[in-house]
Amino acid sequence: MSEEKEEASFSILTIYDEPEKRRNVPESPGISSQDEHHAQSQLGEACGPPQQPPGSPRQHDLAYQEMISPQQWAPQALDRSELQTPQLSEAESEEAEPGLSSPPGSEFGQPCPSPRPSEEVWSLLRAIPPVPDEVVVRQMTPRKSWKVGKLRHGKKVYSLAISSSTHHVYTCGHGYIRVWDESALHAWDHAPQAQLNLQDRQNCVLTCKLSPDERSLITGGLSQTLTLWDLAPTPRVRAQLASTGPMCYSLAVSSNAQICLACFKGFVEIWDLQNQILIRKHEVPIYGSRCVDIVGNKFWTGGEDTRLYSWDLRSYQRLQQHDLQHEILSITHDPSEEWLLVGLRMSDIVILHTNRREKFKAVLQKYVYHHNLKFASCGSYFVATLDESIHCLAAPSLQRLFQVEEPTDILCCDVSSDNQYLVTGSRNSATVYQLLY
Repeated sequence: MSEEKEEASFSILTIYDEPEKRRNVPESPGISSQDEHHAQSQLGEACGPPQQPPGSPRQHDLAYQEMISPQQWAPQALDRSELQTPQLSEAESEEAEPGLSSPPGSEFGQPCPSPRPSEEVWSLLRAIPPVPDEVVVRQMTPRKSWKVGKLRHGKKVYSLAISSSTHHVYTCGHGYIRVWDESALHAWDHAPQAQLNLQDRQNCVLTCKLSPDERSLITGGLSQTLTLWDLAPTPRVRAQLASTGPMCYSLAVSSNAQICLACFKGFVEIWDLQNQILIRKHEVPIYGSRCVDIVGNKFWTGGEDTRLYSWDLRSYQRLQQHDLQHEILSITHDPSEEWLLVGLRMSDIVILHTNRREKFKAVLQKYVYHHNLKFASCGSYFVATLDESIHCLAAPSLQRLFQVEEPTDILCCDVSSDNQYLVTGSRNSATVYQLLY
């Protein structure tokens, strides 16, 4: 497929705001909202009607689509009753079998009649105790944020991380990393709990990544080494990994914490974190190496040349190339590792499925210097920072949950894994927001 065809195949999605009359109104579980219907209509316009296999019931096209592709971007919320397949009686089944025809009534958009449950079934259902509301797990999205504190780092905060495991925030920049405990998050001039000085005070941490258990941190930047920190019980250097590049732009850690990717100009270093050895120095296009992310057995790179590349982590062969037409500033994935988000220089957000040929784009068309993306661990929303603006967007509907403006450009951001805090790093401090649900 040519690059022009790849670009044309991106379907356009719209970021939309919640209607004023619906703000702060809780929704009943299991009922599709107007906003969810809007999201489904976006997907319908983008993808067109799904292909229907022979003999599939037309009345339940949407339910069928959900069953074969549960992770569609912007799917409509379905009630359990909508997902139930129409039941045929024994006689109807025998008639339907030879021709594999659709169930009666489906051609005219009418629901299929199903036999009434027997008294034995009813008594069984009545014997099932109701599920207490407090134990039902529902995906929550924040309705707004509340600025609760400021972490005075003293210099530019190029990278930061929030560990829910240690209940600390780590702000990184020139010469040192500062450690902030939970009490500092709700204060405006609180002293850091600790300061971790870099061996060379001229070095600068440009990027950092927490391990999946959030008990260790790896940092890189203007240094010939990657530093692996143990965070508990107190932060200390576990290992220094001698890298071959002068500046590390981006880091990625696999979900099993075994592999770390470090992105340098023109190549990616692939590290075995368990044994602390360099597996491979993998060459990538010199202007396509600003950002890196790892999803399963693939990793993705992108940068100034506007192309997004995917690579096989086992054979190191290039798998795909997408021409996105604008410089790539950030790459991240959702917790299920099914969707990849790419932030562009023109504020656009590209959404790709990591295995299927599904590609979407949310077009904003505003030139920015800084574009950061961070998915919440619950998977129901993500945060995009565009220069001085914070946008919290619901996934998969792309409804804008809230927007906040800061006085200076935002250089980095992170969301705590317990989904309680959003922290942004800027010129000389980090701002703490509590997320309200």
